[in-house]
Amino acid sequence: MSTYMAKKENVDRKWYVIDAAGVPLGKTAVKAANILRGKNKPEFTPNVDCGDFVIIINASKAVLTGRKLEQKYYYHHSGYIGGLKAVQYKKIMAEKPEFAFVKAVKGMLPHNSIGDKAITRLKVYAGEQHKQQAQKPETLAD
Repeated sequence: MSTYMAKKENVDRKWYVIDAAGVPLGKTAVKAANILRGKNKPEFTPNVDCGDFVIIINASKAVLTGRKLEQKYYYHHSGYIGGLKAVQYKKIMAEKPEFAFVKAVKGMLPHNSIGDKAITRLKVYAGEQHKQQAQKPETLAD
């Protein structure tokens, strides 16, 4: 008996909706990363991009446990001397909750071309409405 190896041409991609309301940001990000990577499929192959599409709704209603809203920061650097910027997650979750989800999921994907392709299949919305009704996405239960 030989081991099945998926091929890029034979991958059947589905659409899934994850509701983030009242759920910790990290738990939702883990679910999304596993689906984007294809780890929920029996034909998962590590060197092939065999993941599905993920839509995250209600990103603004996600929670951060503990005191992460005050203590956790997003850092980025402009490249110039003294150019380190720090933004508190309280501000990020209030203004751009989609950004927080994309950063969390991207950090859980492989840092190579497979991860770069997978992150393009993630759609995040702050509210309950999304634009992918035509794809007939399946709702994931907790």
